[in-house]
Amino acid sequence: MLIKTFGSAVYGVNAYTITVEVNVSGDGGKFHMVGLPDNAVKESWLRIMTAFKNNNLKFPRKKIVVNLAPADIKKEGSAYDLTIAIGLLAADDAFEDIEKLGQYIIMGELSMDGSILPIKGALPIAIQAQKDGFKGFILPESNTAEASIVEGIDVIGVKNISELVAFFKNEITMLPVHQDPLENFINSSEFDLDFSDVQGQENIKRAMEIAAAGGHNIILIGPPGAGKTMLAKRLPSILPPMTLNEALETTKIHSVAGRLHENSGLVVQRPFRSPHHTISDVALVGGGNSPQPGEISLAHNGVLFLDELPEFKRTVLEVMRQPLEDRKVNIARAKFSVDYPASFMLVASMNP
Repeated sequence: MLIKTFGSAVYGVNAYTITVEVNVSGDGGKFHMVGLPDNAVKESWLRIMTAFKNNNLKFPRKKIVVNLAPADIKKEGSAYDLTIAIGLLAADDAFEDIEKLGQYIIMGELSMDGSILPIKGALPIAIQAQKDGFKGFILPESNTAEASIVEGIDVIGVKNISELVAFFKNEITMLPVHQDPLENFINSSEFDLDFSDVQGQENIKRAMEIAAAGGHNIILIGPPGAGKTMLAKRLPSILPPMTLNEALETTKIHSVAGRLHENSGLVVQRPFRSPHHTISDVALVGGGNSPQPGEISLAHNGVLFLDELPEFKRTVLEVMRQPLEDRKVNIARAKFSVDYPASFMLVASMNP
């Protein structure tokens, strides 16, 4: 029997819907997966089989073919475990209401005991699911805070696979999580490090206030102990509050990078990133075999602080030139390229 379930792949800060086709037939007992899966996706059948056994669910002992479409896009990570697992159960006649499967995007990593672990990129996936007209998005419970920001889609958090199976068998009802994005801004003015803590230093404080008002880059030159780092760390507290669009864009980047804390919603305070001077080019601007946002993108809509500027490698400083001009960084690979936003305020410090 052929069943289709739906997941999502994240490229850059955007998501694309992935159709997971599962076919179970009676001629053999092998498991085949096609559609450019990486090793983490290929290993999913071992996690699924063990989770089924530990939750008294039947794993089909037949020939299984799983296709991740479109087949020309590489699928990465373990977040497809839940999508494939539900497809296997449906293809083996575990559910009567097959049409219900097509109404939801399903994403989550399966633990061997059947519990569902957090995923990256829940917010961009929820945004794309809403655009594509899906009724809901089923994901790990710890990711519901960020995904529920999106209006017009039912965000349902699940703790384990048994709970989800009961939901698709119509044995239980699961209520969607809703959140008002504006509630996140209520306490956004509270900072651990506040600019009002600085005593004296009137000239430099005036200069930093002007830089903050216009979003200008600034360099602090002074002897050790003069207060350069202390001032820089408190700069975000005098920047203008983030708008809702800025908060959504910033949260998408941190979600894709897996930097959001469990059960955290919108990022409502401007980011402050302070990489060490030994940082590599790729870590600063982003990239890698599986492109990830770098420090300049994690500082988007906030502050990037380069302490001891002359100690940074020349190549690292050179790769920042274009992102500073274009306010974005393009990561190009042989088969695809992704853009990451990089609109930040650069603050640097150095000794005379």
